[in-house]
Amino acid sequence: MELKVIAHACNGHTDKFGIPRQSREESPIVTRIVFEPAYSVREALRGIEGFSHLWLIWGFSETANAEWSPTVRPPRLGGNTRMGVFATRSPFRPNPIGLTSVRLIDIRTNGKSMELLVSGADLMDGTPIYDIKPYLAFSDSHPEAVSGFAEQTKGYRLRVTGYGITESSDIGVPEETMRDIIYILRQDPRPAYQDDPDREYKMDYAGWNVTFCVTDRTAVIKKVQKMQK
Repeated sequence: MELKVIAHACNGHTDKFGIPRQSREESPIVTRIVFEPAYSVREALRGIEGFSHLWLIWGFSETANAEWSPTVRPPRLGGNTRMGVFATRSPFRPNPIGLTSVRLIDIRTNGKSMELLVSGADLMDGTPIYDIKPYLAFSDSHPEAVSGFAEQTKGYRLRVTGYGITESSDIGVPEETMRDIIYILRQDPRPAYQDDPDREYKMDYAGWNVTFCVTDRTAVIKKVQKMQK
């Protein structure tokens, strides 16, 4: 079976560090799903506007050639506890395929290309999309579902303070970009095994480089700089 790339994801996540570890309904970050010319056909999207949410089937392009492992270390368990790869959403799989549920915001034409605007995606900029399917609440939602070891960290969040939050307009950061940066930092992009309050982390997002540290479950923004081209 040959998988065809039908579209690519376009957003501000130009680096793996900072990408949400799971899709989130409350995410303010907008991702454009830009169709390849062969599949940029309006008829192929007929009826999709009637669905509030979609499934994206995509490829872990950054680890496509990596060896798979029967056990992996989930980041939220501290990086030391091993779990079976099929009990996780690790990218190091026999087939590097991901599945994400997103909220459909809009459908539009950009030149000759069809695009879907979605929120809640946990995708890197440029991620290949292999298929799109409608999310069906009556069959895909299971409120009684148990989330295994992931249950213990589902509510984990950081407070965000520091430089750039109130002064972002003075340094030229668009309001929407600063909103996205704060949201990303609340999810705590660090590996769970790194908890040094003196360590500074750098994250790239939408053309801006963010320097921050974390202490007492608070992310403190130290600097926000425009990335050099």
